[in-house]
Amino acid sequence: MYDVIIIGAGVSGAASAREISRYKVRACVLEKEEDVCCGTSKANSAIVHAGYDAKNGSLMAKLNVEGSKMMAKLAKDLDFEFIQNGSLVVCTEEGNRPELEALLEQGRKNGVEGLRIVEREELLAMEPNISDGAVAALYAPTGGIVCPFNLNIALAENAFANGVEFQFNTEVEGIERLEGGFRIKTNQGVYEAKCVVNAAGVYADKIHNMVSEQRMTIIPRRGDYYLLDKAAGGHVTRTIFALPNKYGKGVLVSPTVHGNLIVGPTAIDIQDKEGVNTTREGLDEAAEKSARTVKDVPLRQAITSFAGLRAHEEGHEFIIGELKEAPGFVDCAGIESPGLTSSPAIGRMVADTVKGILGLEEREDFIATRKGVLNPEKLSMEERNALIKKQPAYGNIICRCEMVTEGEILDAIHRPLGAKSLDGVKRRTRAGMGRCQAGFCSPRTMEILSRELKLDMEKITKSGGGSVIVVGTNKDRI
Repeated sequence: MYDVIIIGAGVSGAASAREISRYKVRACVLEKEEDVCCGTSKANSAIVHAGYDAKNGSLMAKLNVEGSKMMAKLAKDLDFEFIQNGSLVVCTEEGNRPELEALLEQGRKNGVEGLRIVEREELLAMEPNISDGAVAALYAPTGGIVCPFNLNIALAENAFANGVEFQFNTEVEGIERLEGGFRIKTNQGVYEAKCVVNAAGVYADKIHNMVSEQRMTIIPRRGDYYLLDKAAGGHVTRTIFALPNKYGKGVLVSPTVHGNLIVGPTAIDIQDKEGVNTTREGLDEAAEKSARTVKDVPLRQAITSFAGLRAHEEGHEFIIGELKEAPGFVDCAGIESPGLTSSPAIGRMVADTVKGILGLEEREDFIATRKGVLNPEKLSMEERNALIKKQPAYGNIICRCEMVTEGEILDAIHRPLGAKSLDGVKRRTRAGMGRCQAGFCSPRTMEILSRELKLDMEKITKSGGGSVIVVGTNKDRI
């Protein structure tokens, strides 16, 4: 029997696993997909929110500010991309100034540092492409941008290095209460644990309702995005928001840590928990709303569009804590924006809860750091030449758009919790994320996966499951 089983390997589950691994504990993460970061955590705005827009006194506000303050050190310790570029909430009508000032006051009450309102002249100097209708903006210098994939992967890898087990392609089908624990039925067999953490994203209600008669409902809230080429990455330097409404922070325009420009998301409540298809209406809405805050957004330079789902709970609040009606079962649900920002603090809160339930002792040999996939572009020419001489694979470019080498892909495959699919490689190295969207590098990446994993090409998938790429050979069809 495990001490703790965490259901879900998204950013909340991975952060919880890492923090729990600080203790003397036998822990396991169950994930229904083939890799970490396959749900909400892989498709979002990649923003580290300052924390001014969550309601004062809410758990969401508290964990947002805490998580934001933790992010810089976490990025250094776990070696993932994070840039504190600041954010602007733009007011486009003088009549809405009181709402902007209220947001400023709320942010200050939440503990956000450095907040101030900038007037149009200063705003234009900061962002020349700001909308002609902009009259003022709330400036939050602590806002930032992050790589959501590498944040999630880094947390999971570090948890794994500290002894947490991960079981993929393992979907929870039922949970039974035992004396002093739980029996979890999955498609891969039965697991038992003294304590269960429910970090299942948009499926958190399904997991919760297996053990509680107090029903929970998570609404999948779809957001459509454009991702623009790196040539458009400098259109703005900060993250640009509109004044929030009842559906959230609205459509943003922001640079990414990799130099692209992202536009979105929309906020459309749907029923399908797998409904990550974009729609013409959604993308048109993102385009129209982005123009209210930023002019001349070069959408013709879009290299892809995508949609993500937020795990929206009707009360618009994080639900984190042990169930009174099911002692030992800990919900980590309703984790929508600013969930990515809050994840370090969420993990710490979940771990504290589990520690209290099980009476865990801290370990002395916790490994607090992790190195990511080596990026040769960050080396000097002398260092890079020495690397290639020692490991020639780093001199073989596989993805021309992002200049990703074979050496990086090999690292992604063979590191802890390594990549097993094209998307797994993409999230760890950016191979396939560039201008041609994997049109050139997919076959070569598949060859490397096939060789290194010792699998036939017909078994290499885009993202696990039935997403095979090769279904036969030309000769088979003659």
